[in-house]
Amino acid sequence: MRHRRLARERAVQFLFQYDLNLPTDKDEALDKFWASQTTAAINDEKKPASWGETNELPPPSTEDNAIRLFGDKLIRGVLDQIEDLDKIITKEVKNWDVSRIAKVDRSILRLAIYEMFYREDIPPIVTINEAIDIAKKFSTEKSGSFVNGILDKVKTKLMRPSRTSSN
Repeated sequence: MRHRRLARERAVQFLFQYDLNLPTDKDEALDKFWASQTTAAINDEKKPASWGETNELPPPSTEDNAIRLFGDKLIRGVLDQIEDLDKIITKEVKNWDVSRIAKVDRSILRLAIYEMFYREDIPPIVTINEAIDIAKKFSTEKSGSFVNGILDKVKTKLMRPSRTSSN
């Protein structure tokens, strides 16, 4: 399920951008974001400068579409539930304001907590492991431990097993 990891990573990237610069049109921002995240677009960015030439990119691949399908649902879910997610985070980071958490870590926590509470098809233990790995990749050396500590506390509030999905 490589596409799910990539979708989560892209979701964190979008949520981070969203946190820094709130777009006026969420749908337009998502469309632009996903267009920039296709394999062809990423490979095109790695090429030498073309001095204003626009390259016609091929349509998204099957993997690009699978990543977007899963990732878009996660992003929209987090944005729809962001206030509740922040309340959960606030309860677990005692004596610490949510706004003081590093934006990358906050985006990872929001995504993981969304999955744990609203996506019963994903076992919480999978969500936690993915969040830790993403934190290690995109944030600081200590972020994996920080994210793990918060999510372990949150996991105790769930009303379902942490290792199996509901299916």
